Amino acid sequence: MKVVLGLGNDGPEYRFTRHNVGFMVADEIALRCGAAFAARGDLGRLTWIAETEYGGQRVVLAKPRTLMNRSGQAAAALRRKYGTEPGDFIVVFDDADLAFGRVRVRPEGGAGGHNGVRSLIESLAVSEFPRVKLGVLGEGRHRRELADYVLGPFHPDERPVVATMVERAADAVEAVLRDGVDVAQRAYNGASG
Repeated sequence: MKVVLGLGNDGPEYRFTRHNVGFMVADEIALRCGAAFAARGDLGRLTWIAETEYGGQRVVLAKPRTLMNRSGQAAAALRRKYGTEPGDFIVVFDDADLAFGRVRVRPEGGAGGHNGVRSLIESLAVSEFPRVKLGVLGEGRHRRELADYVLGPFHPDERPVVATMVERAADAVEAVLRDGVDVAQRAYNGASG
């Protein structure tokens, strides 16, 4: 079983912010699979989940209901519920240092200043989990505090690029599920379009 963990903040005020592209990718994959998110049982207090199948394997799509900085709580609960290992997670999140519109697949890494990823590393006690990063470095990033920037909405003229990036990231997640991280890296880490 694999867990695709899209990082973001729950609530309508965060819906179209840079910090929520992980949620957007999870939503895109759910749409493709015909799966619906729900908050079920005790786990539902911490994360939205949608169970589906991809390529003959069981996949859980998850969007933490905790705030971004406590995403690790949801990951730990998912591990307990499904008996998965950290390497069974594919974590999808924004990267404010990656060029806008780019998608990058990595087999592991540090937090890179991302508090959601830092929370995951602390809760899972490892940094060795696959990740798909979406570049949100755009105009105005260096004139604003990082938290204000990533919690800000995309500008209307950025939305077409965001839509393409989200689709490409969903493709990259599917490639990780189907072919593994190494193949997905070769396919998706080169260009943005």
